[in-house]
Amino acid sequence: MSLLKTVDTDPIFSPRESKALPERLIAGNPAFKTWAQDVAKDDLVHTGVWEATPGETRSIKGDTFEFCHILSGVVEITPDAGEAMTYRAGDSFVMKPGFTGVWKTIETVRKIYVTVG
Repeated sequence: MSLLKTVDTDPIFSPRESKALPERLIAGNPAFKTWAQDVAKDDLVHTGVWEATPGETRSIKGDTFEFCHILSGVVEITPDAGEAMTYRAGDSFVMKPGFTGVWKTIETVRKIYVTVG
């Protein structure tokens, strides 16, 4: 087992496809694709590529820490009781455990993610 993992930003294998949970959907009909690429530390750390079409959903991190690097597209993230932040290709950010807010995909977004928790 190699301890070095390259994240393929344009994977050729089929993604897991999903939709927003009804209780988290705010606007639109966003569709999600996830290309999971690595799991480590007894299933606590997950790495891969995720894509979403335009729409708005509630983002609730719970106990999960998530690092994101935007590959393409535009999103606006508004923490509860906070100001909206816009992220686009080349930007990176972290959502810490306990984060809650609104994730608005403005242009279909693709990101690299690393979650811990």
